[in-house]
Amino acid sequence: MKKYDITVVGGGAGLFVAEAAIGLGMRCALVEEAKLGGTCLTRGCIPSKILVAPADLIRESQRAGKVGLEFTPPRMDWSAISQRMWGQINVSKKVDAKLARVENMDVYYGTGSFMGEHRMKVVSRSGEEWVFDSQRFVVAAGARSFVPPISGLETVGYVTSETFFGEKFPESPWKSLIILGGGAIGAEFAHIFSSFGTKVTLVEMRDRILATEEEEVSQLVENIFHQNGIQVMTGYKALTADFENGSKRILVKNQENGEESWISGEEIFAASGLISNADKLNLDAVGVLTDKRGYIITDEHMKTNKNHIWAIGDINGKYQFRHKANHEADVVTQNLRQDGNKKADYRAVPWAIFTHPQVAHVGLTEREVRETHKEYYVGRHKYSQVAGGIAMGYDRGDSDEGFIKILVSEDNQILGVHIVGPQAAILLQPFVYLMNSGQNCERNEKWKGAGTYSYLEELRIMCPELGSYMPIQDSMVIHPSLNELTAWVINRLEKVSQGGSKNDERI
Repeated sequence: MKKYDITVVGGGAGLFVAEAAIGLGMRCALVEEAKLGGTCLTRGCIPSKILVAPADLIRESQRAGKVGLEFTPPRMDWSAISQRMWGQINVSKKVDAKLARVENMDVYYGTGSFMGEHRMKVVSRSGEEWVFDSQRFVVAAGARSFVPPISGLETVGYVTSETFFGEKFPESPWKSLIILGGGAIGAEFAHIFSSFGTKVTLVEMRDRILATEEEEVSQLVENIFHQNGIQVMTGYKALTADFENGSKRILVKNQENGEESWISGEEIFAASGLISNADKLNLDAVGVLTDKRGYIITDEHMKTNKNHIWAIGDINGKYQFRHKANHEADVVTQNLRQDGNKKADYRAVPWAIFTHPQVAHVGLTEREVRETHKEYYVGRHKYSQVAGGIAMGYDRGDSDEGFIKILVSEDNQILGVHIVGPQAAILLQPFVYLMNSGQNCERNEKWKGAGTYSYLEELRIMCPELGSYMPIQDSMVIHPSLNELTAWVINRLEKVSQGGSKNDERI
């Protein structure tokens, strides 16, 4: 029986850990159920953005009249778009070929499950089995699409993000599409296919789409969806699926008044969230604990309740984004070298939703701020209020005009930033740097022997700009550019008390 120093389960962010382990001279096993590269490379963020890019250009061309241009409707080459997408997905083959030449590493393609504290079994799709022992394990096995329990859905058939970037990828855009779920995945695919001419119906059981975002952000996106011909049905529950006249259809129920109605489409796309892959691992055999949702519980060092097992990425249920998984992989790799000193830091986890309009977010929503702060400051700034936005054709009162919203504490600390509109993901990133700007201060002070985070207030005396917006206030901003949209929101801060808003300007 083979024995390894470390086994990595999952070939996404787990690849970084495996690479580091090999660099440290460890004998490593890598277990992957599907394709190397994980969700991001093979069925998520990268291939979907190759579809988003032409969809964005289509929407921009439709708005060109605002700046004095007219375009004939663009001719879409689905074959060319598809080839670009598959070219990126197939990078996994190059990764596979490279790993096959790495000494001290064995790659197992199949589903791994524990047989004991240090033993794992891997079963391939063809039924081949391997059993081996390992001193340590890093579980990065991810999550999969949740399919809602709709009567008849399995018989009718549907697509998920896994099968869309696989055997159910369409030969051409569907004529009509029902999307179940108004989160990030549902919103992105609604943008993609509506731009390509598909009649899209988006069904969301909650009372608004993009429920993780500010209410005003969700509302703007929904309004623009309607303008772009997307039928948005919030507050509806899907009950039954069947066929009618060669089309798929779903019976939905209005959660408020109980009325039922049928909606039809050529295809159904299930985008109702994710569930953990931990149920495939036979964790009972090793005693690793999970939470009530089925995600593996980890500490700040990414360790489970078992000292020799770590869990990173989607499978621990904390902010399911690839950049967060990469951060956790870095924590584990450094701890392998330094014997467990590095901690994961989730104080400023950013994300973006690449729909139209684009959405970006870091930190708290205003609803969350109200729970912990009696008083705080809110600033808003619209695209039409800066020269860069005006140049792009945004006028005051435009129904599709985006904005930035910032939430700031009494002591100048950035609590949350929310942007909806062109280049939102790029415009958000500097705020992430600011929110993390206190880390070096804290580390340096700890190195001098100051101790724990209880010294935070003392640190702010030495580093007054710790996590605050003041560097923006003191910096020059390129003019004219959209950077003014995010920089000048600071000048629009108004104080908010639990009793309501007051015109008490911060600056």
